[in-house]
Amino acid sequence: MTRKSTAADWLEAIRPRTLPVSVAGVIAAGGISVWESKFAAVPWLLCLAFAVLAQIVSNLANEYYDYRHGLDRKGRVGPRRGVTEGTIAPATMKRVTYALLALDGAIGCCLIPYGGWWLIGVGAFIAIFALAYSAGPYPLSSHGLGDVAVLLFFGIIPVNFTFYVEAGYFSIYAFWTSIAVGLLGTNVLIVNNYRDYADDKAVGKRTTVVMFGRQFGVWFYLFNIVAAMAAVAMLRPLVGWAALAAIEVAVALNLLTWLHLRRREGAALNPLLGTTSLDLLAVALAIAITAIIA
Repeated sequence: MTRKSTAADWLEAIRPRTLPVSVAGVIAAGGISVWESKFAAVPWLLCLAFAVLAQIVSNLANEYYDYRHGLDRKGRVGPRRGVTEGTIAPATMKRVTYALLALDGAIGCCLIPYGGWWLIGVGAFIAIFALAYSAGPYPLSSHGLGDVAVLLFFGIIPVNFTFYVEAGYFSIYAFWTSIAVGLLGTNVLIVNNYRDYADDKAVGKRTTVVMFGRQFGVWFYLFNIVAAMAAVAMLRPLVGWAALAAIEVAVALNLLTWLHLRRREGAALNPLLGTTSLDLLAVALAIAITAIIA
């Protein structure tokens, strides 16, 4: 029997430890727009609200549809899920998810005066995949495509389009930044899937870690750090050598979290979700700050 849900149940459901992932790309794009003398506070804030709410929608949809598909079990290693544990009614979770999706759509429409009517198509694409990550006939998270989705929707799209609605054009520096942000954002998902390997394998959820093994997850995490460093190196003409070195140090600090990933098991991995998210946020801030002062 489902008890009445509390604010704490809903706070847990939105997974606040992971929300820096959606913030990071918008912050980095804002810094580049300042460098280009194109920063505009209103569209930037709208992009920030849109990005964070889109992630919350995706997180809630993931909880609801994983429950519907039988992919969650009580007493799982990861953070407690209210729908599965009976503290949030499934119907309530579904209603809240779609209500927030509608609100996010309204926020996205506010960006039309800055970027044009064609942004409706971009917003619809984002909305569909916020649900398709867990829902539909071919959930991306259950077929080894979650990592690609994170790279695209937490890196490439938010960075490039945040810059676009401010500047009115795309930037090669925003592009390389989006690759770095997306790769490091993917590491948050890798930690999640690495921790949930046994649970996911038992219920047939085919993440890349389930498909290729836990050691693959460890080395995939490291690969993303190295690849992000390569992408960041392309910012040298924007920030200069000294500032680039500072950004690369921020990226390299992710290696400390990677070392912890290799040594931990089960619930001990939960804090690394937040740490990996904050590592990404630190890199985004380093990019933004160096671009602003360059």
